[in-house]
Amino acid sequence: MNKKMFFGAAFLLLGSYFAIGQEIQEDEKVNELEEVFISDSKFGLKREQIGKVITKITAEELERSQGQSVATILSRAAGVIINGNGSAAGQERGVSVRGGRNRQVVIRVDGITVSDPSAISGDFDLRLLSVNQIQEIEILKGASSTLYGSGASAAVINIITKTESKKKISANFQSSIGTNQSQDDQDYDINDFVNLASVNGTVGKVNYLASLSNQFTDGLSAAEAEGAESDAFSKFNVYAKLGYKWDNNFKFHFFGNLDQYKNDFDAAAGIDGDNQFESQQLRAGSFWEFKYPNGSFTFTNSIATLERDLTASGFPSKYESDVFTFDAYNKYNFNNTLYTVVGVNGSYSDFNLLSIPFGSSGLEETISDNEAEFDIIDPYVNVVYTSEFGLNVNAGARLNIHSVYGNEMVYNVNPSYTYKFGDNYIKALSSYSTAYITPSLFQLYDVAFLSGNPDLSPEESTTIEGGVELSHENKARVSVVYFNRESENFITFDPTTFVNINSVDDIKVDGVEVEISAKTVEDKLSVNANYTYTNIDKLDDNIRIPEHMVNASVGYQLNKKTYTSIRYQYNTERSDTDFATFTPVTLKEFGLLDFYISHKLMNNLTVYAAMNNITNEDYQEVFGFSTRGRNARIGFDLKF
Repeated sequence: MNKKMFFGAAFLLLGSYFAIGQEIQEDEKVNELEEVFISDSKFGLKREQIGKVITKITAEELERSQGQSVATILSRAAGVIINGNGSAAGQERGVSVRGGRNRQVVIRVDGITVSDPSAISGDFDLRLLSVNQIQEIEILKGASSTLYGSGASAAVINIITKTESKKKISANFQSSIGTNQSQDDQDYDINDFVNLASVNGTVGKVNYLASLSNQFTDGLSAAEAEGAESDAFSKFNVYAKLGYKWDNNFKFHFFGNLDQYKNDFDAAAGIDGDNQFESQQLRAGSFWEFKYPNGSFTFTNSIATLERDLTASGFPSKYESDVFTFDAYNKYNFNNTLYTVVGVNGSYSDFNLLSIPFGSSGLEETISDNEAEFDIIDPYVNVVYTSEFGLNVNAGARLNIHSVYGNEMVYNVNPSYTYKFGDNYIKALSSYSTAYITPSLFQLYDVAFLSGNPDLSPEESTTIEGGVELSHENKARVSVVYFNRESENFITFDPTTFVNINSVDDIKVDGVEVEISAKTVEDKLSVNANYTYTNIDKLDDNIRIPEHMVNASVGYQLNKKTYTSIRYQYNTERSDTDFATFTPVTLKEFGLLDFYISHKLMNNLTVYAAMNNITNEDYQEVFGFSTRGRNARIGFDLKF
């Protein structure tokens, strides 16, 4: 398909929706509230009262990221690396925050930790999520195990899905088409389609939301191999929520979602292959909140069933897992000075595996859910003190009660001091936190690939942070933070024995994060930038982690209807491993330049266009695997 057909088909698709578009009455205006954050304490506190630097990805930024993956958006934050986000759509996403791996980062969706007990590290697969169903994201870096449990030693990513409208019925339709091509293929064929349809509203005391999102992507081979065939990726997400607000003090809702994707993938680095992978998550749960004078009690829970089917080189495998999670906590506010949270968090996980074990000729159950299971019950307490003279203290403790590993206490102390002068402030912050990460079920019980080790010990880590933040009239902010984390009994894979082991050496990492944001008085011009230095000389396990990383963006509101931005990302060279020979390799440095523009055709209809990797940079995120070259996308967002 040539370029004329590309843009012609795009505007034809847009026109079909434009024909039914109509201007809508604006919702009742609400007073603009000062930005608050919840991840640091579960209370809505102002930034100046928080002892850590939290990155918030706002609804506005997410609206300007339609058609992109959750991994791509997260990778713009300071200290966050998502290896594979620039590769083929189905490429596995490896999360690293401040040098910490997937299993050291907790992902939460609407107040509940999500995970996959059958995954090697027990972590959650970001490919299951859809950006256009998300309202905002908060990234809390540093150890946060006291509030969020085992695994929160490097960061917590809090994802909040979209909420219902106050009107009786509202609808949202989004659609985009784009290219998906390598640096060598610049034919601009349409190979990427992303769509969303959502209806929501409030009728009396009842609120509801239903959303369907889908994606199909083709045109790019996962492996960087001559003559390799493209690897298709298809995904759909269904989400529904039904709630009831009894009065201003009591409300609840039930939710359910089905997330599923299918993916073709290649045999190995630089080797084409005809393999398929299918992943599905069926999840349901509820949220209950009762408010009383100066406090509230909240209970939220979810139960999820996850299935993964793998067909690779004639050796099929099927993973099935279940995870039940709940969090019950009471919040109390003493005169807006002393905030307390007392709660208990629990989870139960199991999984089974059907595969062809070594020495066998057929598919059989190699891991049973009766064998591979454990539960965790964690009571916790957290206290936040905010004084009128600027001193703020956040402190807490959690008792981890594990069915296999017994009891372990973790704690956090996070003092800060804020000096205000007019609408400006300067804040000094510090923290000392401990974390405790138990091995995953796969690391303990895998027998199909002989890597399981029931003698593994839990990881234990300590994190120290210190820094300063300056704010000028809520229009400009600069923060500089030093971090230092040390882990004992770090769980790693031994390539010589093919078994998971505890490292005999402590894993150490430190570094510096700098964040800058500024906007003009009329908010027409905005500038955001961050820089992360990771001392990889101290980090023995530094695969694919750059020593220096820079993100920068400039946005400009051309007029009331038109917005444009340009974004740049730079990573220095990184180490990797050629897993065919288990020899080290070096991935070269790279820089990516992106452009975006949007225009409001009507009050309820916005169109946009984007160009990614404008310079057609040729690079690798994972050795032997492809990355996307220069690509274009256009789309629209229609609201009723």
